[in-house]
Amino acid sequence: MHFLQAGAAAGEISLYITLSETERELRAGAASHGWELDPQIHIYELTPPESLLDAEHHQSLLYSSDLELGEATRQIFEVVERIKPSRVVIDSLSEIRLLAQSSLRYRRQILAIKHYFTRYNATVLLLDDLTTEALDKTVHSVAHGVIRLEALTPTYGAERRRLKIVKYRGQKYRGGFHDFTIVEDGIHVFPRLVAAEHRSNYSRIQLSSGIKELDNLLGGGIESGSSTLILGPAGTGKSLISLVFAVQAVARGERVGLFIFDEEMGLLFERMLKLGIDLRALQETGNLVVEQIDAAELSPGEFAHRVRSAVDRKQIKTVIIDSINGYQAAMPEESALVLHMHELLLYLNRQGAATFMTVAQHGLVGDMRSPVDITYLADSVILLRYFEALGQVRRAISIIKKRTGTHESTIREYRINSSGLTIGEPLEAFQGVLRGVPSYFGDKKPLLADDDQ
Repeated sequence: MHFLQAGAAAGEISLYITLSETERELRAGAASHGWELDPQIHIYELTPPESLLDAEHHQSLLYSSDLELGEATRQIFEVVERIKPSRVVIDSLSEIRLLAQSSLRYRRQILAIKHYFTRYNATVLLLDDLTTEALDKTVHSVAHGVIRLEALTPTYGAERRRLKIVKYRGQKYRGGFHDFTIVEDGIHVFPRLVAAEHRSNYSRIQLSSGIKELDNLLGGGIESGSSTLILGPAGTGKSLISLVFAVQAVARGERVGLFIFDEEMGLLFERMLKLGIDLRALQETGNLVVEQIDAAELSPGEFAHRVRSAVDRKQIKTVIIDSINGYQAAMPEESALVLHMHELLLYLNRQGAATFMTVAQHGLVGDMRSPVDITYLADSVILLRYFEALGQVRRAISIIKKRTGTHESTIREYRINSSGLTIGEPLEAFQGVLRGVPSYFGDKKPLLADDDQ
């Protein structure tokens, strides 16, 4: 229907030949998407003649399928001669395949239809529901192009639809699978993101967090056009640290995109307000764009499209994905997560956007494990930990990686209270902080002597 509607908008005459659905069903389906079919779109309901359905006219000299196949082809040619359309849809080939009964007759029939339409310079779209043979490729060599549609049903959540261009003669196309959805206004296709196709010129600048101690840890701040991964167990303040950079970006007059997978938006706004960050006020300025993502309903391709649209159309310069755990849940194939993230991060970096991602690790103290390892993709990695000291559970922060420059190798204690994030001095008198149970030495001397000593 999209194909025919586009033709009608261009002033072309279109024809929809249906062998399986009635005209009433087709118009009802179009109405469900809010479409009123253009008068230039003609629907022809192909039905067998009454003589073939009459028991008194049954004969045994010829197969009834021979008569029906010839009659169906004749009716198709007659309606095309009468309407002379530029675009034609035949729905569906499964009916013609059943009438042909053999691959040879089926292929010859399709060839005859192809050569017939070539005389009229018409573009023909053949639909096939593959009800009989899932891997039937009889028509593949005859058709100019082949598009295959698939539906995946995960263990939980909505089904995922994707398409693949199997072949298209004489034209370059993007291979692989592309996600698409069917919504009220029709079909939305989300082409697979290829970062190499998107390049932009931008000046790399250093972005401050607004907290002196955090900037010192990061060697001055985070560079634009880089990605930062914030690792830590639940409750360590991963979202808070990413939003600290978002507040500063809005203060500079830049736009920020916040994509929330795990937490309900209202709860996040209320929680941040108690820590001194008014997200609702930032949102009202128009410089903070917040999107609540449902991992059970959203495909990875659609999410990448949303992020790309936000960066391209809304000129967003800071992107926050909270969290990768939720993004992973949206992946039908867990092994493809790293490839998706690689293309998305590379695209954002080339657009000059600073990206912040959070990953919740399993456990509270000691050895931590992440559900997915993407530390090698990120340009900077901020590590958060719990540790026990003097009968209290405290938090520690350190920088374990920064590609774009130098950074502190120290571990600092930080606290989260009503005034926000407070970071203390380096924990030079402790050892074993990252293991969760440190030892206190109290001499406050560095582990390595200075070069001049």
